[in-house]
Amino acid sequence: MNDILKYFPEKISKKIAEEILDKKETVEEIRLRVQRPIILKCKDGDKIIKYALSTEEILSCLQMICENSIYTYQNQISEGFITVKGGHRVGITGSCVVDKEKVININYIYSLNFRIARQIIGSSNKILKYILNPAENTVYNTLIIAPPGAGKTTILRDLIRQIASGMKETKFKAINVGVVDERGEIAALYKGVPQNDIGIKTDVIENVHKSIGMRMLIRSMAPKVIVADEIGNENDIEAIQYAVCSGCKGIFTAHGNTIEDVMLNPVLKTLSNNRIFDRLIFLSNNAKGSAKEVYEMNPKNTTYQKLGD
Repeated sequence: MNDILKYFPEKISKKIAEEILDKKETVEEIRLRVQRPIILKCKDGDKIIKYALSTEEILSCLQMICENSIYTYQNQISEGFITVKGGHRVGITGSCVVDKEKVININYIYSLNFRIARQIIGSSNKILKYILNPAENTVYNTLIIAPPGAGKTTILRDLIRQIASGMKETKFKAINVGVVDERGEIAALYKGVPQNDIGIKTDVIENVHKSIGMRMLIRSMAPKVIVADEIGNENDIEAIQYAVCSGCKGIFTAHGNTIEDVMLNPVLKTLSNNRIFDRLIFLSNNAKGSAKEVYEMNPKNTTYQKLGD
């Protein structure tokens, strides 16, 4: 939290610090909106600070986030967020400037959303056994499915850390992992340095479409495993098939709640019909890091059968 508070004008920083006192660990988001109160999203509910922010104060925050060089961060601003030191992500909204159907800038900034990054070491432990293939010291091609907010990215990050560093308890040796971090949420690179522990044999390419990033990693870094978060775009089909056909294993995530959701998604259905995924893991909404259901590809056809414990 101290890393985050330095991005606010002193007056606002003090108001937030006074409100949270010893509850800093419960704060998940800090939302600033022009002429609206400051809202802190905490584990036990929202806290509202009755202070109407001015446009100048919002812009002052943005200047500090950009280290007084907004131009340097133009590409990130155009994507709608900036990753700051510590892996924290600041979402940005306002009036978009569009050129040839592409956002090139955001003017008249209306709101900033500071999402507090906290890495949870060991969060993938409960599903590791479904993903590791210890006999070949590799992983199964896996799709992890859950609704938004269920912890997919947190678990994915921890999987990368363990696979790329090795695990003495299972005698799993570290292997090269290539990560396409399209939105900068997995490694959270800050000036080229990962702010999260992603293991010793991980290569990251950030702020690029998955379809482009996968090809770049395969051609230049020879990964044994390719990882990407939240697949579902039509361009992902060819890229994932290219990766798997190149000899890489893949671990991916997608939104959904049931196997029916997967089959209703045309992209996921196509990949499934092409026998890309060995395992489908549905995360529990209640028990963080646990699997609600696990399916494996039927060796005789393109259907999935439930995997027991």
